Amino acid sequence: MTIALTGATGFVGQAVLDEAAARGLEVRALTRRPQEGREGVTWVRGDISARPALDALIDGARAVIHVAGVVNTPDPAVFEACNALGTREVAGAALDAGVGRFVHVSSLAAREPELSTYGASKRRGEEIVKASPLDWTVVRPPGVFGPRDTEIFELFRAAKWGVVPMPREGRSSLIHVADLARLLVDLVDAGPEVLGQVYEPDDRRDGGWEHRELAKAIGAAVGRRVFVPQFSRPTLLGFSRADRMLRRGKAKLTADRVNYLTHPDWTCDPVKAPPASFWTPRIETEAGLAETAEWYRREGWL
Repeated sequence: MTIALTGATGFVGQAVLDEAAARGLEVRALTRRPQEGREGVTWVRGDISARPALDALIDGARAVIHVAGVVNTPDPAVFEACNALGTREVAGAALDAGVGRFVHVSSLAAREPELSTYGASKRRGEEIVKASPLDWTVVRPPGVFGPRDTEIFELFRAAKWGVVPMPREGRSSLIHVADLARLLVDLVDAGPEVLGQVYEPDDRRDGGWEHRELAKAIGAAVGRRVFVPQFSRPTLLGFSRADRMLRRGKAKLTADRVNYLTHPDWTCDPVKAPPASFWTPRIETEAGLAETAEWYRREGWL
C-alpha cells in the first residue's frame, strides 16, 4: 500500500512520515526542495499548484493524506491560494487518478470562518472536499504541539524567560503531533463508519486548557515558574503591528492570527471526537510538553 502525502516536509507531515515508517508503509511525498533519501519514502518534486507533480504523486496510490496548508502569513491571498485552491487541485488529481480515499487535514479555525482569513480559507477547503465524490474524512486539529513545531514554540521560548503573554479569557484544546499522525494513518484503512465524517481530535482533557493553565504547564515543561500577563484584542493588535515592523515577512503575531487567538473557545467538540473504539490519544499533555521542551533544548532552539 502506498500513501500519497502532501505537506510532507512540514511539522505534521514529518510526524506522518515517522508513523508510516513505524508501520512499514510506503509513502510518496511531495516536496518543493531536494530531500535526503529516507527508507520507504519516494520524494516527488513540486507543489500543490503543479498538476504534473500531483499526478506523479497520486497515480497508483491507495489513499491521499492532504496535510499541506499555510498556517501563518502576512499575505492573506496566500491562505486562499494554498488552503482552498490548493485543496481543489489535490482533490481533483485524486479523482482523476481514481484514488477515492481522501484524508483532509483542516483546522478548528474552519469552525468560525468569519473570524480570520485563515479560518475562512480552511472552511473553503473543507467545502471543496465535502462536495466531491471522494471517500473523504475531514480532521480538524486544535493546537498541535511536539518536536519540530515552530508555532507553539514561541510560547516555550517566552517561558524560558519567565513571561508568557496570552490573550484574555479563553480556552483551547491541544493534541500531540504523534497522536494526530497516528489518527491520520489509522483513517486510511478505517471502515466505512469514518467516511463523510468531520473529526475534532484532542488530548481528551475535559473543557480544554484555559490560557493561564496552558502557559503555566509550558513553564513547568521548561522548568520555570512563569508570569502570565493576559492582554485584550486591541493590545495584541498593537503587538502585532510591532512584530510586523521588527520581523516583517517573518512576523508570527499577524493581525489575522490575533483575530482567531482572541476567540474565547477553541476547544474540540466532544461529539465530533473520533470514536474511542477506533482512536484515543496516548500521550498525556504535560509529559508531551516536557518531551517537546527537551527536544528544543537538544536542537539548540531554547
